[in-house]
Amino acid sequence: MTHKEIREKYFEFITSKGFEIIPSAPLVPENDPSVLFTTAGVQPLVPYLMGEKHVKGNKIADIQKCTRTVDLEEVGDTTHLSFFEMIGYWYLGGENLKQKGVETTFEMFFTDKGFNLDINKAYVTCYENPETGEKDTESSNKWKELGIDENRIFYTTDSNWWETGQNGPCGPDTEVFYTISDDEISISSLDDFKKADKEGKIVEIGNTVFMLFEKKAGEIVGSLSQQNVDFGGGFERLAMAVQNKRNVYETDLFSTLLEKVSGNRIIADHIRTSVMMISDGVTPSNTDQGYVLRRLIRRTLRFAKESNISKTILIEAAFEVLTNYEGTYKLSTKKEVEEILGDEIDKFEKTLEKGLKEFEKMSKNGTISGRDAFILFTTHGFPFEITKELADEKGISISEEDFTKELEEHKKLSQTSSAGKFKGGLAGNSDIEIKYHTATHLLNAALRKELGDHISQKGSNINTERMRFDFTHDEKIEKDVLEKIEAQVNEWISQAVPVEKIEMTYQKAKDMGAIGVFDDKYGDVVSVYKIGKISSELCGGPHVKSTGEIGKFTIKKEESSSKGVRRIKAVIE
Repeated sequence: MTHKEIREKYFEFITSKGFEIIPSAPLVPENDPSVLFTTAGVQPLVPYLMGEKHVKGNKIADIQKCTRTVDLEEVGDTTHLSFFEMIGYWYLGGENLKQKGVETTFEMFFTDKGFNLDINKAYVTCYENPETGEKDTESSNKWKELGIDENRIFYTTDSNWWETGQNGPCGPDTEVFYTISDDEISISSLDDFKKADKEGKIVEIGNTVFMLFEKKAGEIVGSLSQQNVDFGGGFERLAMAVQNKRNVYETDLFSTLLEKVSGNRIIADHIRTSVMMISDGVTPSNTDQGYVLRRLIRRTLRFAKESNISKTILIEAAFEVLTNYEGTYKLSTKKEVEEILGDEIDKFEKTLEKGLKEFEKMSKNGTISGRDAFILFTTHGFPFEITKELADEKGISISEEDFTKELEEHKKLSQTSSAGKFKGGLAGNSDIEIKYHTATHLLNAALRKELGDHISQKGSNINTERMRFDFTHDEKIEKDVLEKIEAQVNEWISQAVPVEKIEMTYQKAKDMGAIGVFDDKYGDVVSVYKIGKISSELCGGPHVKSTGEIGKFTIKKEESSSKGVRRIKAVIE
């Protein structure tokens, strides 16, 4: 099967089981300040695991775009990717869910209704409570009943538990592993299994989680109001198993792309991720999602230089990505990708060679200081992570703390201290953040009123101290206009306008003029937050009940964020 056929087969199988297909959420979560990117298939579905009703019913499925950049040094091995897709299905409530979950996963992987993988290459793990020793025999017995040899089933106390974070749904899981090694392997104990997993001879291809409990502040506080099944499996790993390959880069998802870049897996991965980020509206910058994209492109260029791969070839490789996913997702045009990718390559090419020479000079004595890393960053455009990689290759340690201090001492660049942001997120949905979140809707409406309908939100970032709002506009906004915008927002706040959440069809939202990027990422029914006659936006929430709850709104700064994008920083008092 080709990767396109695998995608079609999954949807065919899962709909035959009565599941409704929902579209992938975007890589950049909309109006969600808690994370920079969608990093797991379950991430957009958490509210529904907590009991909120989904308009598609209680059996839903998708293939979700995801990105993770916390372990870039692992990219290029058997399975690690910075952009990947997750196949997922969810039972939201119901009875006998362990039985249903195991049966659905088994049929999908190991019968001709699904992918008909070799059951004799499969291993399964189930949960064992580390405190009581109680084992999830309900799941293991179901696997055995379906045909998995009991000698291929292991219980673990340290890995068969899944949670969405310190707060939210959690529960035990059962995982499916598949043999990808050509070598003869003998697994007769849990230790053998763990050894084979560590050596990459078997890989996890699916994880069926039984979301039964709720966590608050890291502690389980009780059972969820509804019991759920949350299945997630890596699409690229599934392709590897179906196509009988030894790593994800041997699948047809990468074959033509790797031909373009002389077989360099890191470059292939980073170009693919960059194209998918650009297609979801991310542009290179020194903060947040833009910083991650900039780091990926510049890391790509560093490896391309080592392999004598030109800018032209990198652009051609990006076009291969567009071809690969044509018809699967809404993508940027070749012109857009070439412009954004090309501009960033041009910027870094000018300083890369000089920066590498400067690094060699700085590291001659076997050390690199935080100050050195800061100079490489500000003068030569080296993200801290690139400098750290270069230092690691020479066996030199470097202090990220000292680097960060240097940034903090230069306030005009303090916002570029994003070294940790892509590893997690900002704060969650506190009362003040919810007020800021609603204020972004008012600001967006005021900008459109004063500057015109060409204004479109390009991103927002919120914490307990301030909000940051990016939007399309080519020119600096003059002080008197900013004052009008600020006054308009405060006038709407003083009016205590009710904030209403309305669920409606996608088409009705579009027809009524609701603001949003209308493309394939929305389902048939969407949530629109309506603030009187002021604003109607597609949004996931949460929001205050009335604008009167927000407080005094003050614009602190207006500046350029990137080409064609302006940024406003504001506070609520």
